[in-house]
Amino acid sequence: MQTRSPAADPAATPAGRDAEQPGAVLRRPVAAAFVTPALLLVAVFLAFPAVWTLWLGLTDYRLTGLQAARPRLVGLHNYAEALGDALFRNSLLVTLVFVLGSAVVGQMGLGFALAWKLRDVPRPLRSAVEVLVILACIIPESVVAFLWIAFLDGESGTLNALLPGQVEWLLDYPLLAIIIFNIWRGTAFSMLLFGAALQGVPPSHLETARLAGASGWQQLRDVVLPTIRGHVLTNLLLVSLWTFNYFTPYLITRGGPSHQTEVLPVYVFRTAISAGEFGAGAAISTIMLLINLLIALAYLRLLRERR
Repeated sequence: MQTRSPAADPAATPAGRDAEQPGAVLRRPVAAAFVTPALLLVAVFLAFPAVWTLWLGLTDYRLTGLQAARPRLVGLHNYAEALGDALFRNSLLVTLVFVLGSAVVGQMGLGFALAWKLRDVPRPLRSAVEVLVILACIIPESVVAFLWIAFLDGESGTLNALLPGQVEWLLDYPLLAIIIFNIWRGTAFSMLLFGAALQGVPPSHLETARLAGASGWQQLRDVVLPTIRGHVLTNLLLVSLWTFNYFTPYLITRGGPSHQTEVLPVYVFRTAISAGEFGAGAAISTIMLLINLLIALAYLRLLRERR
């Protein structure tokens, strides 16, 4: 008996299958029609602004004056000027301290501590704590800034009313003030993420470690943290990037006093909007983008090593 090979059978080929299924011919156009609006949104709101920012960083474009009408190409002059500016280096240092103190140590540390302590408390109490912490995330930024200004005010602030003596918190400890503010503001996300991650730790593993004589710290170090390492890295990336690009401290301190709280987003605002040097501001924004990419690449490297 003669048999036909798959290659000889028209129905066995992709073209033959498409011929047997008339709807298959329409799949690509229909899929393209669904994807096109999303691609247009990405192009208009992400790709085009990014390319335009790169181009502006190479020019002397200003918001007013002759350079606004006829900007000139200056190459890497804006980048060299920014890297040589003492105020830029100060803003970079302030930003790194702000990210390390409020995001890495503060939000992650406090968020994990709250999630760890709330594992075994009664459900009503845990829900109440979660609601109170989440409230910090849903209050508008301008309202939060006003509340913290009222709380830290040196003359009639709530904190000074509770403590002996009068301290100008926003003048004497400005960087510490915005670090504590951002910890309060962003801890809820870390707490919820770590809370969900801890639910995935098998209780049998903890029970085995406990029966083996492991202390609470040893259980945390040798069982819990290795199990949720992926969640820790994900949280580290997100809170670091969010804090690195955070502009709200400007509403509390306006970058002062004496540039002590002038994080990079505030420095870009002062350069591009207040001073009108849009080309220089675009160059600094590009440098910030490169730093964000380095942070993301470091995260991907750590994640790859984990796998």
